[in-house]
Amino acid sequence: MIACTPKDKGPAILKLLAPTLLALMLCASPALAQTEQCRFIQAKPEREACYARQEAALATKRKPAANADTRSADTRTIESLQQMRRDDAEVYRSLNGICRGC
Repeated sequence: MIACTPKDKGPAILKLLAPTLLALMLCASPALAQTEQCRFIQAKPEREACYARQEAALATKRKPAANADTRSADTRTIESLQQMRRDDAEVYRSLNGICRGC
């Protein structure tokens, strides 16, 4: 038989890791339940109204974020191009200093 000694960290880590993972799974599930509640509504007009409300809420959430992401993506692209040009200029300067006739 193998006895657990105080040096073994395996069971202690599992005792900490298992409840943490369980808590994360439970916290993530309400977000999914919120978006899927419309499909369980039996009456078609109410179900379609529910979907319309969710679509409108999602559009309002995404609209400001989309504009901010577009601007930041453009800025990041310009900055990366400028950095590449600086790097290219540095490489060209270092190549000009190499003796090609040796």
